[in-house]
Amino acid sequence: MLWRDICEQAGLLTQRNPRLKEYLKSLILDFDDLPSALCGNLAHHLSLHAPGVDLKGWFAEVMQNFPDIADDTKYDLRKLAAVNPACPDELTGLLSFRGILALTSQRLSHQVWLSGDRQSAVLLQNWTSQHWNIDIHPAASMGRGLFVDHGIGIVIGETAVVEDDVSLWHGVTLGNTLTEAGERHPKIGRGALICAGATVLGNITVGPGAIVAASAVVTKAVPAGVIVAGSPAKIIADVPAELQTLSSKPCKTKESL
Repeated sequence: MLWRDICEQAGLLTQRNPRLKEYLKSLILDFDDLPSALCGNLAHHLSLHAPGVDLKGWFAEVMQNFPDIADDTKYDLRKLAAVNPACPDELTGLLSFRGILALTSQRLSHQVWLSGDRQSAVLLQNWTSQHWNIDIHPAASMGRGLFVDHGIGIVIGETAVVEDDVSLWHGVTLGNTLTEAGERHPKIGRGALICAGATVLGNITVGPGAIVAASAVVTKAVPAGVIVAGSPAKIIADVPAELQTLSSKPCKTKESL
């Protein structure tokens, strides 16, 4: 199980570097399960931006009502450790990779938004953006098994949909063209890769397994399984087999988590 693995990893790290004992105790080993650890870690990071707010209690209440939030983060952690050679294990992903907690925070704010408390949802969005420099609207729909590499500068708009197993690099914008109303942000299909600095605009689809190259500007729909590049973006090739493995690698089953 994932939480058991993370605690074992924390124990081994404590043995290698005893100076980290209290740090690992306060953020990992003092908790009984991943949901409570996520609430504690989020509260630890965001308390500077929300003095006097019982963040831990608030997050725990939302997560108890919506257990899929923690389940989705499990998939994110497994995916991160599986595909990113810079992440040696799930413990490192939880403690050191900003995309994990930023996505968890967005999923919390998403449920708060859906409950009708939009002011509180936007406050949480703002605190998250200030802390991790990742700005995802609370109304956006985010899948599971997401790989957010670096994450700095990501902006995702209100009506965007990001399906499972999508990879997002730093500086990605899923925005609107200012010419549409209602549904005005992109829909990113399962297993797509949106590379560093890419901008996808409008109520368009990026098909499953497609790759948007770095710094591309996309304003038209992208078919499944192709690479687009340039400004404006154009199809330059089919996705090669070696990249299909990364873009289509599925989340693990619930039994493996």
